[in-house]
Parts: sequence; C-alpha cells; structure tokens
Amino acid sequence: MIGFRNVRKTYRLSGIRKVVIDNLSLDLPSDRNIAILGRNGAGKSTLMRLIAGAELPDEGRIIRRGKVSWPLGFAGGFNGSMTGIENARFVARMYGEDTERVVEFVEDFSELGQSMQLPINTYSSGMKARLAFGVSMAIDFSYYLIDEITAVGDDRFKRKCDEVFQKKIETSKIIMISHSIATIRKFCQSGCFMDDGRLYYYEDVEAAIEAHTRAQS
Repeated sequence: MIGFRNVRKTYRLSGIRKVVIDNLSLDLPSDRNIAILGRNGAGKSTLMRLIAGAELPDEGRIIRRGKVSWPLGFAGGFNGSMTGIENARFVARMYGEDTERVVEFVEDFSELGQSMQLPINTYSSGMKARLAFGVSMAIDFSYYLIDEITAVGDDRFKRKCDEVFQKKIETSKIIMISHSIATIRKFCQSGCFMDDGRLYYYEDVEAAIEAHTRAQS
C-alpha cells in the first residue's frame, strides 16, 4: 500500500509559487495496477518522484508498505563519478540485496561490457538508461514506477526489456504515467487523474480516462 497523509508540494517558478499537490490524503490499493493521468504540467512526474522518495513533500508524509522502485530508466540518482559496477553495488546495498548477484545481472542484462568499469559521467544517455533499467530489473520490487518508459535502447534491446518486465509484473504492481491510452489500458485496472493540485482516484481505469479526456476538451 502507498498512502498520502496531508501531502502538499509546491514549486517557485519565476517568483510565483505553484501548487502541484494540495493537501492530498489517499491510500492507493495494493492489488491494482494504477495509471496517473493529467495534462502536461499537472505534476504527474513530481507525484512519481514523491512516491519514489526522490523528492520530499513540503508538508505531510507518504507511507510505503513494500519495496518501491525509482521510475524505470531514471538515472538521476546515480553518482556520476562512480563506475557502473559501483553504482549497481551501492543500490543493491541500499535495498538489502546481494551485491554480486545484482552486479552479475546488470552486467549481463545491460550489455555495457567494459563500460561497466567506467564512471557513468562518461556514459551516453542511452547507456545510463540501460544501466538504470538493468538495476531496476535486478531487484524484486513490490511496485514498479513507470514514467512513459517500459523499455530502452534499440528494437532488439527493447524486446529484451519487455520480456523481463512482463515477468516482473506477474508478481509486482505498477504505477504508470503514459500519454498512450492503449498502453494504460493494456497494463492498468485503476487510475488517478491530476488536475489543479488535486488527485482523484477511480477504481475503474476507464472512468479515469474519461475524466482526463473531458479535461482536454
């Protein structure tokens, strides 16, 4: 279960305080795959980072019961001066995982070869995404957070990502942001619609899609 207790999040932009999330209290069910819908700039990615713990709310608290991933493909939490192997080991230790098992999986999955021994500030964005996705798949999370991405790399590597991702979600749940309604319908049973600092939960994903569609018209 992921729960919000009086959560408020704001940003200051050009001297103006923008409310992204205003006094949110809600429990997301642990037995559903959940989509997050809303217009561009509504705060969907901010909400995802709050759930992941990558950002903190201004007020309130977020309850996580279970192991929650960072957004798939997101490499922003890596240390650029550390090698790919060192970053994989660090994440493994942080989540209480066997470090060598994680490193072995990531080396095999990412196909980065000798680059795993180089600092990741020498990596291209695609290489960082492969490393981040590989580390994500090396750990069994209760929730996988997906911000527009379920695979990275070229077509062959994307198929590889999709295969391992499909296996993961057989025993885990996902919270997903996607502009593709077809993708949301494929993966999610329920949905949240974000609008003007508010988050509305719908048990049926079709109701969330309808609310989102009405807001666009």
